[in-house]
Amino acid sequence: MARELLSEDELEALAAELGNWDVSGSELQRTFRFENFVEAFGFMAAAALVAEKMDHHPNWSNVYSTVEVALNTHDRGGVTELDAALARAMDGLAGDAG
Repeated sequence: MARELLSEDELEALAAELGNWDVSGSELQRTFRFENFVEAFGFMAAAALVAEKMDHHPNWSNVYSTVEVALNTHDRGGVTELDAALARAMDGLAGDAG
Protein backbone atom coordinates (compact mmCIF):
# COMPACT_ATOMS: atom_id res chain seq x y z
CA MET A 1 0.00 0.00 0.00
CA ALA A 2 1.29 3.44 -0.92
CA ARG A 3 3.14 5.40 1.73
CA GLU A 4 3.39 8.59 -0.30
CA LEU A 5 1.67 11.70 1.07
CA LEU A 6 -1.69 12.41 -0.52
CA SER A 7 -1.94 15.56 -2.62
CA GLU A 8 -4.39 18.36 -1.81
CA ASP A 9 -6.72 17.09 -4.55
CA GLU A 10 -6.55 13.55 -3.16
CA LEU A 11 -7.26 14.86 0.35
CA GLU A 12 -10.31 16.76 -0.92
CA ALA A 13 -11.62 13.62 -2.63
CA LEU A 14 -10.96 11.62 0.53
CA ALA A 15 -12.86 14.17 2.65
CA ALA A 16 -15.87 13.78 0.34
CA GLU A 17 -15.62 9.98 0.53
CA LEU A 18 -15.08 9.79 4.30
CA GLY A 19 -17.79 12.20 5.38
CA ASN A 20 -17.54 11.30 9.07
CA TRP A 21 -13.80 11.98 9.24
CA ASP A 22 -12.06 15.33 9.63
CA VAL A 23 -9.43 15.29 6.89
CA SER A 24 -6.34 17.47 6.88
CA GLY A 25 -2.88 17.14 5.41
CA SER A 26 -1.50 16.03 8.75
CA GLU A 27 -4.10 13.47 9.91
CA LEU A 28 -7.56 11.94 9.73
CA GLN A 29 -9.71 12.26 12.86
CA ARG A 30 -12.98 10.70 13.87
CA THR A 31 -14.96 10.10 17.04
CA PHE A 32 -16.95 6.85 17.18
CA ARG A 33 -19.79 6.59 19.69
CA PHE A 34 -21.22 3.22 20.68
CA GLU A 35 -24.05 2.10 22.94
CA ASN A 36 -21.71 0.98 25.72
CA PHE A 37 -18.15 0.10 26.68
CA VAL A 38 -18.39 -3.50 25.46
CA GLU A 39 -19.32 -2.37 21.94
CA ALA A 40 -16.55 0.25 21.94
CA PHE A 41 -14.00 -2.27 23.14
CA GLY A 42 -15.19 -4.85 20.60
CA PHE A 43 -14.70 -2.28 17.83
CA MET A 44 -11.20 -1.53 19.09
CA ALA A 45 -10.30 -5.21 19.24
CA ALA A 46 -11.52 -5.80 15.68
CA ALA A 47 -9.77 -2.65 14.43
CA ALA A 48 -6.56 -3.69 16.18
CA LEU A 49 -6.50 -6.95 14.21
CA VAL A 50 -6.94 -5.07 10.92
CA ALA A 51 -4.29 -2.51 11.88
CA GLU A 52 -1.83 -5.25 12.82
CA LYS A 53 -2.30 -6.99 9.45
CA MET A 54 -1.68 -3.64 7.74
CA ASP A 55 1.30 -2.94 10.02
CA HIS A 56 -0.25 0.50 10.54
CA HIS A 57 -1.48 1.45 13.97
CA PRO A 58 -3.91 4.20 15.01
CA ASN A 59 -3.52 6.84 17.67
CA TRP A 60 -6.67 6.37 19.70
CA SER A 61 -8.27 6.68 23.09
CA ASN A 62 -11.33 5.18 24.70
CA VAL A 63 -13.60 6.52 27.42
CA TYR A 64 -16.60 4.31 28.13
CA SER A 65 -18.57 4.21 24.86
CA THR A 66 -16.46 6.71 22.89
CA VAL A 67 -13.40 5.96 20.77
CA GLU A 68 -11.40 8.88 19.39
CA VAL A 69 -9.12 8.05 16.46
CA ALA A 70 -6.35 9.97 14.71
CA LEU A 71 -4.57 8.42 11.74
CA ASN A 72 -1.39 9.53 10.05
CA THR A 73 1.74 7.96 8.65
CA HIS A 74 4.36 9.07 11.17
CA ASP A 75 7.41 8.42 9.01
CA ARG A 76 5.89 10.51 6.19
CA GLY A 77 4.55 13.30 8.37
CA GLY A 78 1.01 13.25 7.01
CA VAL A 79 -1.80 11.30 5.39
CA THR A 80 -1.15 8.47 2.96
CA GLU A 81 -3.32 5.85 1.27
CA LEU A 82 -2.49 3.59 4.21
CA ASP A 83 -4.39 5.95 6.52
CA ALA A 84 -7.29 6.13 4.08
CA ALA A 85 -7.47 2.33 3.89
CA LEU A 86 -7.48 1.97 7.69
CA ALA A 87 -10.18 4.68 7.99
CA ARG A 88 -12.34 2.81 5.47
CA ALA A 89 -11.85 -0.45 7.36
CA MET A 90 -12.74 1.20 10.67
CA ASP A 91 -15.88 2.68 9.15
CA GLY A 92 -16.88 -0.79 8.00
CA LEU A 93 -16.27 -2.27 11.45
CA ALA A 94 -18.17 0.49 13.24
CA GLY A 95 -21.37 0.12 11.26
CA ASP A 96 -23.78 2.87 12.35
CA ALA A 97 -21.61 4.16 15.22
CA GLY A 98 -20.80 7.77 14.79
